[in-house]
Amino acid sequence: MKINKINEIERLHLKADDLKDVTKQVLIGADDGSDNIIMRLFTVRPGGYTPYHQHDFEHVVKIERGEGIAIDKYGEHSVKEGMVLFVKPGEIHQFKNQSDSEFAFICIIPADNN
Repeated sequence: MKINKINEIERLHLKADDLKDVTKQVLIGADDGSDNIIMRLFTVRPGGYTPYHQHDFEHVVKIERGEGIAIDKYGEHSVKEGMVLFVKPGEIHQFKNQSDSEFAFICIIPADNN
């Protein structure tokens, strides 16, 4: 069994033209011996957003902290702590934080898609 402490895991500040004020932490991954999945924690500061993008793999998302907006081809959906989402392969999606506090979510993906 591998046990990690989230507050001891490096927080990477993501930089790209299509995102703003987003950090990523790899909670469980290949370095921990995981051959099949990667668990990541994304934190979005107020006014921040992830890219409007899609993947060729499915993944699950659990809202950990705060409130945000999940966007798909059907529009905007309010999401908050305690909610879970399933994103199908090829489904375009994005997360935005329009609140005054941090918005954080866990995303679990297949290991070969980091």
